[in-house]
Amino acid sequence: MGNTTNSFVLSADGIEVTLDLDVGHISSFIVRRYGRTFSPFHRAPWIDEPLDASTPPHLQRLSIDFFCAPFGQSDVESAPAHGWSANAPWVLTDLERLPNGSRATFVLSRTIMSATLTKTCTVKDGHPFLYQSHRFDGGIGRLPVAYHAMVDLPHGGILSVSPKIRAETMPDRLETDDIKGRSILAYPASSDDLRTFPREDGGVSDLLRYPLDDRHVDLVMLHEQPSNPLGWAIAARPVERDMAIVLKPPGVLPSTVLWYSNGGRHYAPWNGRHHGVLGIEEARTFFGYGHKASIAPNALSGSGIETSLSVVETREVRTVIGAVEMLADGLVRSITPGNDTLQITGGKGETIDIPFDTAFLFEA
Repeated sequence: MGNTTNSFVLSADGIEVTLDLDVGHISSFIVRRYGRTFSPFHRAPWIDEPLDASTPPHLQRLSIDFFCAPFGQSDVESAPAHGWSANAPWVLTDLERLPNGSRATFVLSRTIMSATLTKTCTVKDGHPFLYQSHRFDGGIGRLPVAYHAMVDLPHGGILSVSPKIRAETMPDRLETDDIKGRSILAYPASSDDLRTFPREDGGVSDLLRYPLDDRHVDLVMLHEQPSNPLGWAIAARPVERDMAIVLKPPGVLPSTVLWYSNGGRHYAPWNGRHHGVLGIEEARTFFGYGHKASIAPNALSGSGIETSLSVVETREVRTVIGAVEMLADGLVRSITPGNDTLQITGGKGETIDIPFDTAFLFEA
């Protein structure tokens, strides 16, 4: 696909977001706050390089955050991995100037399960957040979905998350051929303590500290406590002194896929150079096994964790990403939404209050 000029910039006071319209990925995310600039999310290093035509568009343009429908392999309808939502062009259909910001609406050029997919992105003055919505209209059937956010952690990071039931890996190792790549976690394995997850070598890894190891790629799923009113993950970058924020409605997206991509894939276009990246992918899926496996009875759905949604019953899927200054030691103990604010409390009890559209995630 090569370079693209088909992009759209959405901005409000203190925030600027660029959407790559060729594939629907967020290609730039910049927050300006208190005289500082925050841009903690990741773009692949090969985006401006010519790649083999067999490389799917989502991988050619791998950037910051995108919506996967389905998440993983598209083996029910014909489409590249992560679906047309992450691989096909989007068309701007409306731009609304709000009293305190801007809202842009886009429609996917392809249908998914015969449904039209509409993307709505909203930014507001003084809010360090992008509010995203994807809505299915028409169509029929079920599919796994996820928002595929990626944080850039070249100097390491500290992860804090909302309370989870457990963490677990899938039955198959993410990279099974040592010539192609290296995975270090145990597959399958589970732990209710995110700081002591089993490794293949018999040791344990702390899932909340990045990196886990050198030259590896691994995938692990975290499942929300059913009582959580808000699902959240914050990746703090101690060297850069900032934090990437990912928020979701846990009833719609009950799991978080953590993708540790730290130079562990040796084949093109990865070539060992995709390192220092943590995917925080808010999901409703059966690991990365794809469409067919996620709509069939499986180990997760059998334990009460939803792995797919109906495009008829759950038409809209929302999430929020943001960036702010880092708390003292990078640890986050809790996030509390208020009427128009989000309060983040650190490990030492310190707090910051951030302008936030609480109704976006909590309205019916």
